[in-house]
Amino acid sequence: MSESARPTLSDVAARAGVSASTASLAFSGSGPVSDATKQRVLAAAAELGYAGPDPRARSLRRGRSGIVGVVLEQRVRTAFLDPVKIQMLDGITEGIAPLGAGLLLLTDVGAADLPVVDTADGIVATPALSVENAPVDAVVLVGCSPRLGQTVAALRRRGIPTVAIEGAAGSDIPEISIDNRDATRRGAQHLRDLGHADAAIVTLPLDPARTRGPLTAALEAGSTSDTASERLRGAREVFPNATGRSAAASSIEEGLEAGRVLLADPATRPTAIIAQSDLLAAGVLQAAEELGVAVPGEVSVVGFDGIRVDGLQHDLTTLVQPSVAKGRAAGEAVVRMLAEDGGDAPASRCFTSVLHIGDTTAPPRAR
Repeated sequence: MSESARPTLSDVAARAGVSASTASLAFSGSGPVSDATKQRVLAAAAELGYAGPDPRARSLRRGRSGIVGVVLEQRVRTAFLDPVKIQMLDGITEGIAPLGAGLLLLTDVGAADLPVVDTADGIVATPALSVENAPVDAVVLVGCSPRLGQTVAALRRRGIPTVAIEGAAGSDIPEISIDNRDATRRGAQHLRDLGHADAAIVTLPLDPARTRGPLTAALEAGSTSDTASERLRGAREVFPNATGRSAAASSIEEGLEAGRVLLADPATRPTAIIAQSDLLAAGVLQAAEELGVAVPGEVSVVGFDGIRVDGLQHDLTTLVQPSVAKGRAAGEAVVRMLAEDGGDAPASRCFTSVLHIGDTTAPPRAR
């Protein structure tokens, strides 16, 4: 291969010492290629600067798939329990309407995390579709995933046009975001203005393992979730010494577990809790009810999202974000990226949240 020539799949195969078909399967993830061989092929590609088969070239040969992938940072069943995810999906559907494309939902859990399937002949196999091989024209990354970097790397290898909703995926990938840091700072300042000096934080997952437990300096420093980290920084601008808990997911169950720990001991109980999602906040409120802790008399609670949580009796103080608009903006960005005339690349967009003051915050009682 000459110095100026663009490397080809055949060049990669020769460097890795495998056949061209094996190299192709290693990139697509759709065939019986061992992990060791796949890694050898990917290493050879990295050495040669080969980014993977060009999906635009494939589209000239076979036409587009007519599918836009949506990657969720949690299992689909869990995602559908989160109104924020549903609103974003509604927005994406509206945004890509001009394409006439369908949506394919994927998760960023690894293949080892997916359930196995018993086939008719007794062979056990994992589901075939993933970010490594799904037949998609473009992908929207939805949510605040601590595994964002791994997913983006896989999509870059395939050359798939990508848009991220939350999470800085790189300068070449447009991001549709919210003012996470400033929004949380405003929510925290609301608590400070009420007179609170002792606040705790319940965060979204911070690391790829989705560690549940105390909010330690090591966990914060190793965070791979931009959204959780930005919201944490906003809270710390007002409450620099706040303690807290890291949740394993954005769910009522996770908020309940964190709330039980934070509110159990009256001697160490904070007067306010800042939750990084409304579902987490709803769980904290449930824990307060279980423990007989009055809200907002004994503890104030602030959430983030501005969603309606079924069964929640309180009017939650929260930062309201335009989830449908964010999804729509991501869908519109996909349409521009797939435009036949190859127009200007879509720019990133950052939406602004609104502080809604409900009945879950009040001045702290004197102790």
